[in-house]
Amino acid sequence: MAPRHLEHHLVGRIGWLRAAVLGANDGVVTTASLLVGVATAAQGRSAVLLAGVAALVAGAFSMAAGEYVSVSSQADTEQADLAKERAELAGQPEFEREELAALYVARGVELKLARQVADQLMAKDALAAHARDELGISAVSTARPVQAAFTSALTFSAGAALPLLAAVVTPTALITPVVAVTAIAVLAVLGAIGARTGGANVWRAVARVTFWGALALAATAGVGALFGVTA
Repeated sequence: MAPRHLEHHLVGRIGWLRAAVLGANDGVVTTASLLVGVATAAQGRSAVLLAGVAALVAGAFSMAAGEYVSVSSQADTEQADLAKERAELAGQPEFEREELAALYVARGVELKLARQVADQLMAKDALAAHARDELGISAVSTARPVQAAFTSALTFSAGAALPLLAAVVTPTALITPVVAVTAIAVLAVLGAIGARTGGANVWRAVARVTFWGALALAATAGVGALFGVTA
């Protein structure tokens, strides 16, 4: 008996990986930038920490709501397309069979074989066949609003907690540099983890995320220094 060839494809992680990476990165950048901006403005320690906690709580809810609404819109569109396809299959099955076969022909399958494949797939699950090959909707890529919302909120909170913790344990005079260095380091780690999990180039991902993080930190530090008022 031939050994089974088991394959583990990374595309199955797209749904939660995108939300997780976005949530964690946004948590680090948003919270660290706000902490740096308030600290650079020479505000008191309590104001800095309050700003950090507010950023964590508000950001987590904002990420959850934003992801849920946006992914729900995608899910609504998918359901509308599936309903339309279901009606077309009921009203003109022969046309839909030829349409499916034409897709296989366009990919290099001979017409007779393409029609046989279309017949067999439609006999098993016509809607699933058209959803996958005509609409590009599959179990792997389908929208999952609740999963995206929960993942984003959780990872945002985790990301935001790290620069906030750094601010809590750091003397007031050193909050700006310590939080900035902590944020850049965490972003580099997150970029590497996201790249490894998704099978992408690690160094490219690290460079990309740290560049934009550093830019955000520099911008808020500049704003804080420009408009800050000594407490």
